[in-house]
Amino acid sequence: MLVKKTSKNQITLPKEVLKNFPEAEYFEVKAEKDRIVLIPVRTIPSSITLEKIREKIKKAGLTEKDVEEAVKWARMS
Repeated sequence: MLVKKTSKNQITLPKEVLKNFPEAEYFEVKAEKDRIVLIPVRTIPSSITLEKIREKIKKAGLTEKDVEEAVKWARMS
């Protein structure tokens, strides 16, 4: 698909492309060699505080060790 950059350096993403990312409101933009890469970003509402996250972890019965292991696992990817 071809899109045109406007005089204000803006582009419109085609609906056909965006239908693959219905939840995406924000995108990270990267330049990789001769390409522009858009990566959908999930945002966290400001109403979700660290304290609320800790409460959920506690209610789920997770320990600090469980969290540490999950972080290690995620960083391996």
